[in-house]
Amino acid sequence: MQLEDGGSSKGVRPRVVIVGGGFGGISTARGLRSTPVDVLLIDRQNHHVFQPLLYQVATASLASADIAAPIRRILHKQTHTMVAMAEVTGIDLGGRRVLTWCSTRGELAVPYDYLVIATGVEQSYFGHDEFAAFAPGLKSAVDAEAVRSKILSAYERAEVEADPAQHRDLLTFVLVGAGPTGVELAGAIAEMAKVTVKSDFRRVDPRMTRILLLDAGPRILASFDESLAQKAHARLTRMGVEIQTKAMVEHIDEKGVVVGGQRIISQNVLWTAGVKASPAGSWLRADTDRSGRVHIGSDLTLPGRPEIFVIGDTATLEENGKPLPGLLRSRSSKGSMSPVPSPLRWPGRRYRRHSTTPTGETSRSSGGTLPCSNLTA
Repeated sequence: MQLEDGGSSKGVRPRVVIVGGGFGGISTARGLRSTPVDVLLIDRQNHHVFQPLLYQVATASLASADIAAPIRRILHKQTHTMVAMAEVTGIDLGGRRVLTWCSTRGELAVPYDYLVIATGVEQSYFGHDEFAAFAPGLKSAVDAEAVRSKILSAYERAEVEADPAQHRDLLTFVLVGAGPTGVELAGAIAEMAKVTVKSDFRRVDPRMTRILLLDAGPRILASFDESLAQKAHARLTRMGVEIQTKAMVEHIDEKGVVVGGQRIISQNVLWTAGVKASPAGSWLRADTDRSGRVHIGSDLTLPGRPEIFVIGDTATLEENGKPLPGLLRSRSSKGSMSPVPSPLRWPGRRYRRHSTTPTGETSRSSGGTLPCSNLTA
């Protein structure tokens, strides 16, 4: 198979191009293993990262290699599937071509018969990109390693600080954003301080770690049922996490954060507040929500483009007038409802999803749902 192969228009098997090597992209490719099509998966990285466990890498429970795997190794038994490491720059809808840039070949147009967009989301600082220098996010293995370094370095600085009065400020962690990522990370840092490293230091007691979880909304886990959010709130409080809602962060710098005109001193600010969709909406010239997610039909296709599927966090679908949250009961099963049958969908099929919350509760929604992403925010 060559990148320039033209698919069924040249009398060969239809070509399915998948953009994105996350849960949706990988699962779609695997789901097509017995379908008479040629599959080309394009991603700017050659490895897949299991994002639900990034917070464990960030808190030194796991190494990056424990949650990453080469995409080619995952798909190596599928002889009709090819993986290309390239950057997608656009889509030629009329010519049915994916526009890419490859380090070895430069610009390259890749034809498709069917297209699956599974490009996920990116970190968003809501127009304050200057915050990134002081408050790293958590969307990749590189991010997780940076956060881990920030957390562990805080304890190291406190250990050598001569003034015990400074220990509290040095061990103050501020998490901006109380979505699933913020909730998980706050809990993991609390457990780390009270269990994992509690006996590792001599001049500082890790149990004096202060963890503040801030959110501009009225409660944590805004996309969850309120009863589940209350359970998570209570559990975090028992773990010693200080939760502040209706707390709009106005400024972040090397000294900490400013909330409601009040400064919170901290050298350990972590951004768990928000994401934005990939540029897929502009590539497709499609209708999107305010976060850039593409509005799709219940069969996961782009309206008016039955050959184009948009899945995962790249897409949004409403049920009963509300957007469905991007959750799955089993995160590793993401994409199992992807459009994989020949010729990529069953007419009239509707999709069902089970979701698991950070409190361990399970909820279910059915009819027109899509394989959204994991519990990362």
